[in-house]
Amino acid sequence: MTDARLRHGRASLTLSFFAQGVTFALLVTRIPAIQDRYGISDGLLPAFLAAVPILAGVGSVITEKVVARVRPGVVLRWAQPVVMLALVAAGAGDALWEAALALGAFGLAVGALDASMNMIGVSLQRAYRRSIMLGFHAAYSLGGIAGASMAWAGAHWDLSLLMSYLPAVVVLLPAAFVGSRWYAEGRAAAEGPGEEGAKDTASVSFKLLMPLCLVMSFAYIGDSTVSNWSAKYLHDVLGSSEQLSTVPYNVYMVTTLLGRTVGDFGVRRFGAVAVMRFGSVLAAAGFAVVAAAGGAWVGMLGFTMLGFGLCVVMPQTFVAAGRMFPGASDTAIARLNVFNYVGFLIGSPLVGVLGDAWSYRGAMLVPMVLVLATLAYAKSFDAPPARYGGGHERPHTADVG
Repeated sequence: MTDARLRHGRASLTLSFFAQGVTFALLVTRIPAIQDRYGISDGLLPAFLAAVPILAGVGSVITEKVVARVRPGVVLRWAQPVVMLALVAAGAGDALWEAALALGAFGLAVGALDASMNMIGVSLQRAYRRSIMLGFHAAYSLGGIAGASMAWAGAHWDLSLLMSYLPAVVVLLPAAFVGSRWYAEGRAAAEGPGEEGAKDTASVSFKLLMPLCLVMSFAYIGDSTVSNWSAKYLHDVLGSSEQLSTVPYNVYMVTTLLGRTVGDFGVRRFGAVAVMRFGSVLAAAGFAVVAAAGGAWVGMLGFTMLGFGLCVVMPQTFVAAGRMFPGASDTAIARLNVFNYVGFLIGSPLVGVLGDAWSYRGAMLVPMVLVLATLAYAKSFDAPPARYGGGHERPHTADVG
């Protein structure tokens, strides 16, 4: 693969990660407005919110099958526009069935998008022969900050959902679609997509992959705890003002951006295992600080530590799956990606149930323990490749999505 092809592939994938960060943030930060627009009751809202990650998991499973016939770049090229158009549809409808259809399409497409983006990212890192995966996820974090800021502006100026969503989609959809022509990835020489896919499915041992699946779930339980409960925790438990209670999530997003921006350098200097261990310990310490905080500013410090700690875990878990199954990385990543949504589904209700039944301070100790448990699986991030058709990692050559 030429240096120019690598640079173009890296830049186009970075744009896709950024665009997805914007799109997802625009959706999740305006959930109350979506509820008001469609008259979704408080009792029905959890079903709508749970349907998105469940369908995303289905989309990831489908993607595993699809990439047996076409390259991940093809999946990403078409999944990203569907996600953006589904976002617009969610802001343009009036009837409840329209909301269900739009969010259902969003969920299925976002599962395909997440899986294919990370497949290409792992493949590009292999071609670069050095850590670049955290940089892609840094672009996602930057997009999330931009999307949350747009959502805040839309709410502040009392814009309709459609007018909040449309400007970002009008700019990003054509940009991402045009950029998709430069998607590039490594793949085995002298093999067609169908041949590789057929072998992939048979080559991924779920027993070997399970430690990484648990790490992914635990990380997203921690992440969803911050996104869903940080504001309530600061306001109700630590007695902050309503305005101050909105700050922790923004701080968390900024720290994930900063941590991922420098994270690749850390992996190159100290190795993936050391970075994972440091991130897990820092995130667990962050939860401990949040649980023990006597005031809002100490709680904010804890959420800041969480951002710096958790930000390295998700990207490195995808990389570890690709390293573990170098000849079947697409399949491994698609299966691993499902546990992203498993963690998201478990995290929010887990903290809510424990908070109501026990205390919200105590509830913060559960994700702390889970994140700390990832230390037991740290060596999986430097595991030797699983045997693949004779035990040798296949050579990779240039291919365009």
